[in-house]
Amino acid sequence: QVQLVESGGGLVQAGGSLTLSCAASGRTGNTYAMAWFRQAPGREREFVAAISRSDGRTSYIDSVKGRFTISTDNTKNTVYLQMNNLKPEDTAVYYCALELNGRVFKTPGPYDYWGQGTQVTVSS
Repeated sequence: QVQLVESGGGLVQAGGSLTLSCAASGRTGNTYAMAWFRQAPGREREFVAAISRSDGRTSYIDSVKGRFTISTDNTKNTVYLQMNNLKPEDTAVYYCALELNGRVFKTPGPYDYWGQGTQVTVSS
């Protein structure tokens, strides 16, 4: 089993910054991939960014490129999402997810484990 614990959400004004963290524990192995998804009220869960632990490859949704950065601290089994220049449309519950085989997907189905979510609210 794997547990994912997110932190770092909150309320911020447009143009501000937040950093989300997701710590993984349990039987993760060494070749997993981790991703961030978000879900706003009434909308489907949306891919935001992902990173492969083994080779550091990253992937982003177009709307966050240049504003968000995903990174990982392999010694802590933790993934971060640095979010700059936040916009009201970034408001959502943000979830981290883990895929045990190190493959990056932009849909939620293939991910094996999920965190509980953390709320990000951006005021205009």
